[in-house]
Amino acid sequence: MKKEIIIAGQKIPYSVKKRRGSRNLRLTINSQGGLTATNPWYLSERAIEKFIQSKAAWIIEKLNYWQNYASKNVWRSSNQEYLSYKKAAERLVLKKIDYFNNHYQFKFSRVSIRNQKTRWGSCSSHGNLSFNYKLVFLPDKLINYVIVHELCHLRELNHSPRFWKLVAQKITNYPAIRKDLQKKGIELR
Repeated sequence: MKKEIIIAGQKIPYSVKKRRGSRNLRLTINSQGGLTATNPWYLSERAIEKFIQSKAAWIIEKLNYWQNYASKNVWRSSNQEYLSYKKAAERLVLKKIDYFNNHYQFKFSRVSIRNQKTRWGSCSSHGNLSFNYKLVFLPDKLINYVIVHELCHLRELNHSPRFWKLVAQKITNYPAIRKDLQKKGIELR
């Protein structure tokens, strides 16, 4: 549902996603500057607007960031670029999975290479692993982290202490690498 709110004298469009399973109200801003409020089904519009107003400084800061960043986006890619790097990414990912899974011995269903806008990798509850083709442009330590991260989701489909303990078996300095990757993630969009 599309709405508008006035923050710091600016009309800001936003959308509302009601989720039955959601327990908290959450705001996200995508790389195109789209504001979304994801909230439990029982919250009123007034409560949502009040929450958005309470986060006004954060919203303005992020909107300005994305506005300034849009012209410098180095990761925008065409479908042609994706297709030209897809095979190389697939070879790289399969080689890394083979190497790291030698240690973990996790079972997975399939591996796919995609042109994702917001993720380096993902793992489904069915054991499907998916990776962004842009991994081929990253330093080896970041690629290794993404591969191990998604492999460990095969055992722990969460970010619990047990999950991070699994990751640490092969990526001991994962907190620092994770920060580096988060910076690169901004450039992905």
